Amino acid sequence: MALLTGQGLTLGYEGKAVLRNLDFTVEAGDCLCIVGENGSGKTTLMKTLLGLQPPLAGTIRFGEGLTRREIGYLPQQTDLQRDFPALVREIVCSGFQGRCGLRPFYTRAEKAEAHRMLQKVGADHLAGRCYRELSGGQQQRVLLARALCAARRALLLDEPVTGLDPEAAASFYGLVRDLHAEGITILMITHDLAPALQLATRILHIGEPVFCGSRADYLQTEAGRRFARPEGGLA
Repeated sequence: MALLTGQGLTLGYEGKAVLRNLDFTVEAGDCLCIVGENGSGKTTLMKTLLGLQPPLAGTIRFGEGLTRREIGYLPQQTDLQRDFPALVREIVCSGFQGRCGLRPFYTRAEKAEAHRMLQKVGADHLAGRCYRELSGGQQQRVLLARALCAARRALLLDEPVTGLDPEAAASFYGLVRDLHAEGITILMITHDLAPALQLATRILHIGEPVFCGSRADYLQTEAGRRFARPEGGLA
């Protein structure tokens, strides 16, 4: 059984559809890159998968015992969030809030786990730094550590290298590759097709028509050939 299945999905806001008749599957261990034009519904799909908004039609099914609480999420950052005045260790520990319930503190075990996740993403030396003082690449590593504290079976990454310089973006993609190699299922929205094709086991192209399949098959489609042209790329 697939880890995640969408069937006959219509997605949108306040009854207005932005994406219709979407079918896709995600298997355990996939690295699924979600691509398409701006405004095609990629972020709307992410929010629907996370339960932040319901589908207008269709169904989403979770398999192999997966629940939404086992999915970590790294959203796009706003300028206000980048300027958040908190210590890195506090940001990472906040990934445990979903399991704290009414408990107003983090346990010693949770604090130790947060430090291990900072080590995993190569950012443990930043634990005592103020988040707002970090570079964009450092902030993304911290937020990835936070997402790993929230859940480690699957990660949803929404345009994770937006605003990063090429070196920081390449470093972040290397980190995602390492996490995928450890068995974490990755779903990543990206406008960066070249690294997406290197990372992805499968591609979900949202557009007309929708495509969900292997990298090789995607590049044989009209959309794949158009988006992969050297002078082009995703808008």
